[in-house]
Amino acid sequence: MTKAEHPLPAQHHKHAARKAEGFATPKQDKKPQCARFLPKKVLPIIFLPGIMGSNLRMSDQRQKELNRKDNIAWRPDVLGPSNIAGAATEKPRERQLRLDPLQTTVDIYDPSGPSDVSGDGRHGNVQLAKTFDSPLLTDDPPTAKNRRTAVQKARARGWGEVFFKSYGELLQHLESRFNNTFSDGKLRHEWRDVVGVDPKTWLADPSLPQQALTEDELKKVVTGCWFAVYAFGYNWLQSNGDSARLIAARINRVIDEFKHSGYECNQVIVVTHSMGGLVGRALVHPDYGNLRDKVLGIVHGVMPAIGAPAAYKRMRAGFEDPGIMSAPEESLAAKVAGNHGDEVTAVLANARGGLELLPSESYGNGWLRVTHNGHDLDVWPKQGNPYSEIYKIKGKWYSLFREDWINPSGLEAGHGGGTFKRTCNYLDKTQIFHQKIVNTFHPNSYAHYGADSARRSFGEVIWEIDKNCANLAGWQSWPILSDTKQGRVELVRYDPDGNNIGALPFDDETPTSIYATILPPSAPGDQTVPAKSGDHQLRSGVFKGIFRQTGYEHQSSYKDPRAIASTLYSIVRIAQSAAWTC
Repeated sequence: MTKAEHPLPAQHHKHAARKAEGFATPKQDKKPQCARFLPKKVLPIIFLPGIMGSNLRMSDQRQKELNRKDNIAWRPDVLGPSNIAGAATEKPRERQLRLDPLQTTVDIYDPSGPSDVSGDGRHGNVQLAKTFDSPLLTDDPPTAKNRRTAVQKARARGWGEVFFKSYGELLQHLESRFNNTFSDGKLRHEWRDVVGVDPKTWLADPSLPQQALTEDELKKVVTGCWFAVYAFGYNWLQSNGDSARLIAARINRVIDEFKHSGYECNQVIVVTHSMGGLVGRALVHPDYGNLRDKVLGIVHGVMPAIGAPAAYKRMRAGFEDPGIMSAPEESLAAKVAGNHGDEVTAVLANARGGLELLPSESYGNGWLRVTHNGHDLDVWPKQGNPYSEIYKIKGKWYSLFREDWINPSGLEAGHGGGTFKRTCNYLDKTQIFHQKIVNTFHPNSYAHYGADSARRSFGEVIWEIDKNCANLAGWQSWPILSDTKQGRVELVRYDPDGNNIGALPFDDETPTSIYATILPPSAPGDQTVPAKSGDHQLRSGVFKGIFRQTGYEHQSSYKDPRAIASTLYSIVRIAQSAAWTC
């Protein structure tokens, strides 16, 4: 296509897979109108975000209860510096009510509704880069009926349902690269970071050696095929098994719509981030999504395959906050999700999705420790069951849950209110979910994750009792006298003679308080998921390619060049197995 031509976008019409549509121009405009025709074959790419990566709206009832001007429950893209402070000071009660699994749904684009509620105004987070170039995602001609812009088409594919500041770059890479691969028969320069590159460049694990992708291999995959890129949000507060069922229904609709429009579309490729990997695994499990035959393959990014101890740490001490200046996306998520343990517990103790990120039985023993002067006083789990040995232990200062943090809103059970008993019931269901998907991986799977010694993660959680504590008697039952809610608890007090005076009043002005503190993370990873959890994928014996990478933080992983390159490579390898009749 040259500047002396009018490019016409490829149009997707119901029951007409190939149809060109022109537009009127002034008589003196002699430039020809050049139409592109959509390929007959379609292989959709479905992106599933991580926890807090899907935008949520609250019910009308909850909006009224909170006296909110809008029904936004979670939409981090709209939070700028001016209103982050307000989100950071939100009380646990308000967080529980705003992020209630029973009163929230995915914030889906619907241009037929009010712009600021479901249409272009609400989904204004989707802004395509000036360099974005996809012939199959362009503005309609000026004279087209019900004209839509490229941005509106992207929103209709769900791009506005997700945290666009984190995932928008990836979505645009996938859409533009796979649908604009060759120009005048020559490979576009954007692909030179993938084609002909040794996968070791992206830190491919040597136990699963990969061959460099050739130009001919790529050409065979993309020629005559339309890779329509979708982003499907899900309610990350609800069980990932339930989310998989809903995602499966949406994928079936996509496939059916293409078929009814005259295309050959039989399967999709799924790309996931973090928690989305658990949804993707449930998607192909017969008890949940049951979509094994319609998923050609899955690319997992930074998936907590067997859980992450950071989930325990955050429910006791809040999210890690790197600071808005050094890492704005991560800091924003921390402030809105909760910088303190009571804020996070108020949400995740009542949300099965969050509980499913806790370490499963497969994580192993001894990842929760209490130490003193460098020596273990005790470790858990001992018998491989963190649900009964850690999560459901009641009333200990090192317990996962503080009961008084679970239901600050005072809601009744059945209306979003939580009790320790109900949370334990959720944990029982979490254990069942973990057991069902433990060995469930699509046979055509690839993965990348952080194994960076400079990006320390919680491979274990260690409570360290002050070294000046002279008497450890009864340490398991010490009461909490005060709690910073950020991983430091005051447990006992000693008089000058070393006698434990507990919480009793003391006349001396200088009693000694003994604290227990959660130590900083020490395991390689991506600052959230430890490499140990990602390595479970290596041990599964199922994956065809795995990339153990460095250099990125968990939430921003899909902005890293090596993560993007390995994802593109993995998608091509998966697409090579597609069987077409036309």
